[in-house]
Amino acid sequence: MLLKHLAMLSIGVALSATSAFAQSNYPTQPITVVVPFSAGGPTDTVTRLIAQTMTSELGQQVLVQNVGGAGGTLGAGQVAKAKPDGYTLLLHHIGMSTAPTLYRQLAFDPLKDFAPIGQVTSVPMTIVARKDLEPADAAGLISYLKENGADTTYAHAGIGSASHLCGMLLQEALGVQMVTVPYQGAAPAMTDIVGGQVDLLCDQTTNTTNQIKAGEVKAYAVTTPERVASLPDLPTTKDVGLDKLQIGVWHGLYAPAGTDPAIIAKLEAALQKALADETVKSRFAELGTAPATAADATPKSLETQLASQIELWRPIIQAAGTFAD
Repeated sequence: MLLKHLAMLSIGVALSATSAFAQSNYPTQPITVVVPFSAGGPTDTVTRLIAQTMTSELGQQVLVQNVGGAGGTLGAGQVAKAKPDGYTLLLHHIGMSTAPTLYRQLAFDPLKDFAPIGQVTSVPMTIVARKDLEPADAAGLISYLKENGADTTYAHAGIGSASHLCGMLLQEALGVQMVTVPYQGAAPAMTDIVGGQVDLLCDQTTNTTNQIKAGEVKAYAVTTPERVASLPDLPTTKDVGLDKLQIGVWHGLYAPAGTDPAIIAKLEAALQKALADETVKSRFAELGTAPATAADATPKSLETQLASQIELWRPIIQAAGTFAD
């Protein structure tokens, strides 16, 4: 019996030593970051911008995998069930905080099933339209929607997406109900705005800035209290009297719950390095956003942000009466 006990103890010590060795040498293989939205969309753009620098810092390829569908919940659910070894991560946006209220049957708990790594960025949103929509400016758009809202088509990237949330706030602020047209991601929604198939879209600057500058869409306002440096002529929603329409889309990087703290620390350091990279900062600026500060790109900051945003959005979504199965 004593020999059996000693043998089991030896095996336990050996396994512990092997685990510690693996953690100290992490990573030893490529890392996959799941983006729970379609390729070419704003969250995908943000992820690919930091993946290259994180690759250099970690010494292993950081790959991006798009797993779209169900407002980001399919991809998030996949990561929640992944092995907590640091090789499957999730980069998600504000949808992590709205999913618990939007979805009656959610396959994961954002607060319990993930280990936060750090915030990545907070992106302003812009209200844009097909370039031949009648109103010339934001004041004209407000009047137009109050008269024609029921006949106006509003595109969004699916229930729970940032563009969907912004649309809810816009309709609430104006007291109108538009015809909403859901898409499988922000990229196809933008394609149809540019093509003139739908009227209106509110989406992140990372998905709209290039089209605005190219004159492919008509821009009306930005949804943050301050103007965006890359779009200095675009008024804020506050400027045009839509004080209740304030939304910025924050993004965070997560690992599955149970991931070793030593691995989380290495990922946090790589994230911080990426966000401090001059090329990353320059590209973010071109898209109307900025990297998270060093203080925000931490597990504790992301944990606090997620918890507070869940409580912020719950009454707004419940009041709108918009839910998904």
